[in-house]
Amino acid sequence: MFSFLNLFTRPSHARGQELGFQVNDGGRALAGFKGGAGDCVVRAIAIAAHLPYLQVYKDLRAANAAYADQRNDKLARRLNAKGASPRNGNHRNVFHDYILSHGFEWVPTMQVGAGCKVHLLANELPSGRLIVKVSKHLTAVIDGVIQDTHNPSRGGSRCVYGYYILR
Repeated sequence: MFSFLNLFTRPSHARGQELGFQVNDGGRALAGFKGGAGDCVVRAIAIAAHLPYLQVYKDLRAANAAYADQRNDKLARRLNAKGASPRNGNHRNVFHDYILSHGFEWVPTMQVGAGCKVHLLANELPSGRLIVKVSKHLTAVIDGVIQDTHNPSRGGSRCVYGYYILR
């Protein structure tokens, strides 16, 4: 039975338009890599910036190593212990400037204590080439279609912390 109460009590993302989805490894397999890895940063950048996977991988490996050599914080110690390989993950301190250097602009969508305002939904994100930051993951969204190895949208309920948009 339909109830007007349900219309007003459902979360806003329940009324949103889901993004399309296309499986895309960003060129990882073509570059000769096999198996799974925590390389969402490399894949998202390669896809959204339209760069070769291997170039992004090598660039981020060098950036990770430089960061570890120059700093003495928790991230630097982790990079020194695990190695600078982007397959072990990347920290925002490392990838943020790299993404900006390729013509992207950072657009934050969430503030501390404000709650989630933007979800991984077509009607809540702009069109264009995006690298979207969600909890513990980056994904590429191009003109309303998620390009990734899996669909991270959680049916449109996934909160977006911010996104990089190609200008």
